[in-house]
Amino acid sequence: MALDGSKIKANASKHKAMSYDRMRAKQQQLRDEVSQLLAQAEAADAAEDAEYGRDRRGDELPAELQRRESRLKRIREAKRALEARAKEEATVKGAPAESAKPEPKAQYNFTDPESRIMKGPDGFVQAYNVQVAVDELQLIVGQAVTQETNDKKQLLPMITTIAQQSGATPAQLLADAGYCSEENLTAIAETPIDAYISTRKQKHGERPGPCPRGPLPQTATIVDRMTRKLHTKAGAQVYAARKAIVEPVIGQIKQARGFRQFLLRGFEKVQGEWSFVCATHNILKLYRLCV
Repeated sequence: MALDGSKIKANASKHKAMSYDRMRAKQQQLRDEVSQLLAQAEAADAAEDAEYGRDRRGDELPAELQRRESRLKRIREAKRALEARAKEEATVKGAPAESAKPEPKAQYNFTDPESRIMKGPDGFVQAYNVQVAVDELQLIVGQAVTQETNDKKQLLPMITTIAQQSGATPAQLLADAGYCSEENLTAIAETPIDAYISTRKQKHGERPGPCPRGPLPQTATIVDRMTRKLHTKAGAQVYAARKAIVEPVIGQIKQARGFRQFLLRGFEKVQGEWSFVCATHNILKLYRLCV
């Protein structure tokens, strides 16, 4: 079984995103503009009172003032959302939540606030990170959507997801370097799963070098041990199958069927949409396998 992740564009433009630092500057700018517009409105009101009398006035805000007030409200809501997110992240890390503040470059998208800026093959995009676990028949046996910008934290959750969605824990699991960390390798070593996880990003067409001779030194880390495992003749042969198992599935979904962007907005709806895409893939694959 092989595991992989891919970035799928959200139904939102990255140009509709704003950083926390930019929000503070824009908020002050809008406050100044609102103050100026109110001063102008008071001056105009006083002039009209002098000309037409104080008993004749309008109750509606000028359009320019309405637009800025609305923008201010949305920025305040976005700031609160980023501040709440920073507190949640601090709690997960075991740090004090009360003093947690968003990073100046922390982004909030006004079209789909639950999507994230992520780096993909074509540069930075407003997206979600989708995960698939695929068996040797190229059937998807586990799928999920995450807001994490990389795959580092998805290895163990996806093993749980595979067990929940397919009813079985994989005996063997292949994954690229995006899933490699000392924490992940240590955790999966404590399971019965025979894991083959690349310890470094390989260039297209690159093959692992020959296995170094001699025993591993006692100081070898768990990453060193996985590197040696992948450099053995048997390990290299097993890991080489990953490209033929999971990568074609991502290609079939994104290239052959053209699914490169979600239609729905919001994390929960996007999860449902991705589930539907994966189910469709399995139906088509089973059809071709049976006819």
